[in-house]
Amino acid sequence: MKFLNTRIDNLTFEEALQRIEELTDSKEGGYVVTPNVDHIVQLERNPAFRRAYEESSLVLTDGKPLIWFSHLLHCPIKEKISGSDLFPRLCALAARRGYTMYFLGAGEGIAAKAAENLQKRYPGLKVVGIDSPEYGFEKDPVRTRQIWEQIQECRPDLLAVGLGTPKQELFLWQNRKRLADNGILAFGLGASFDFEAGAVRRAPKWMQRCGLEWFYRLCREPRRLFKRYFGDGMRILPIVWKYRKSGNGEDG
Repeated sequence: MKFLNTRIDNLTFEEALQRIEELTDSKEGGYVVTPNVDHIVQLERNPAFRRAYEESSLVLTDGKPLIWFSHLLHCPIKEKISGSDLFPRLCALAARRGYTMYFLGAGEGIAAKAAENLQKRYPGLKVVGIDSPEYGFEKDPVRTRQIWEQIQECRPDLLAVGLGTPKQELFLWQNRKRLADNGILAFGLGASFDFEAGAVRRAPKWMQRCGLEWFYRLCREPRRLFKRYFGDGMRILPIVWKYRKSGNGEDG
């Protein structure tokens, strides 16, 4: 359905997992994005990011504020499906169905530790490759080609990418043909590796349920996140006003 400046696949968590299973089994390749308030703001001003969203295979809503806005605009989104919640559920699905996974991103050693923890939690999970590329690698075509050659050699079914936004979404969009040619379904999962590795603590469950996870993260990293939440984040309000009568909730 249409929602503000993007489309949303309005699914419950279980429906989303079923759709992911279907996409994986189809071997068509593609990638999944999870919009939050920051993404909506960036979509308004970044044409390349907007293209990445338009050509994605699945758009799942991340963030309570978007759920609240959807009710305000009388086009309720069924459920919040954040990348951080989706990641372990993907690993459980992969272990159950025998899908192989490749982890790309995060700081040195973080993705490897996340893989170790997840394989203990989900016996049978096959992580066939791990890479934590250096900062700015995406600007180096030689390094990017090396990364994809390694991914292709490992032949994963699912590719989990934690490079931050908009880098991860643009990386997947720019390499969408490689994903299609190799039948890989990819996911932009932000800080999920850090959470699963235990390098960064998530907010308590009650704060997640109340939509206060952003506040918890702000308290822990005020210098890095203040501008995002109180500068760029406030730009969501004029965007909501702009699109309040623009076909929200219609199929499209």
